[in-house]
Amino acid sequence: MKPIIEVNNLFKKYKYGESQPYYTLRETLSGIAKAPLQIFNKGRENERLRKGEFWALEDVSFKVYPGEVLGIIGPNGSGKSTLLKVLSRITPPTRGGAVLKGRVGSLLEVGTGFQQELTGRENIYLNGAILGMKRREIARKFDEIVDFSDTERFLDTPVKHYSSGMYMRLAFAVAAYLETEILIVDEVLSVGDTEFQRKCLGKMNSIANFEGRTILFVSHNMEAMVKLCQKGMLLKNGQKIMEGNIKKTVKAYIDNIENK
Repeated sequence: MKPIIEVNNLFKKYKYGESQPYYTLRETLSGIAKAPLQIFNKGRENERLRKGEFWALEDVSFKVYPGEVLGIIGPNGSGKSTLLKVLSRITPPTRGGAVLKGRVGSLLEVGTGFQQELTGRENIYLNGAILGMKRREIARKFDEIVDFSDTERFLDTPVKHYSSGMYMRLAFAVAAYLETEILIVDEVLSVGDTEFQRKCLGKMNSIANFEGRTILFVSHNMEAMVKLCQKGMLLKNGQKIMEGNIKKTVKAYIDNIENK
């Protein structure tokens, strides 16, 4: 079986105090529906850090196979969210490459992915269009998205007026129900009430076990990690420390915290 995600020698450099450069909406629209999605930057082989710079990701490589759920674990500042942003084409790599074979749905921090001036209804159709779906395909999923997110009363309200909980419920439903082969999820369980968190975990379980889709999942909730994921990858200071069985990866993470 060939991998659905292949990341090779990925580097991402930032400068302290500098805002992160993101792709524009037009750049994202132009490439996100392509399969395979190739993210690549040769950079300079002898490139070194200059004063005030640091590696948010440093020489990270891994493979994910169809239907796998990979839990990405690490302390704050370890590079987890940066990795997902590179794979979601929100920010470009400094060096290295990645190939993602299929449609990619991303759920990152609140504020990413939706156009603030558009309504919830318009954003559902826009996200589907970005993924290359036809209007009738999106319409077929529309009621399920609205039902899961419990946003029916606010569908024709611009999302800039949504609370963070409402926004995240709709964003998760869009990412989960639109037909993507790869789902990238960052800390969805940190927003919303217990019932919403339970629904999210249940839906991701269904996506992985019954629909055969691939998930990259970042969370500080280790109980959720063990329940949902088969494999784990531990990051620290932008580097991959280990990759393997999720329970062993969680134990290594906890041991690392306790031995500080």
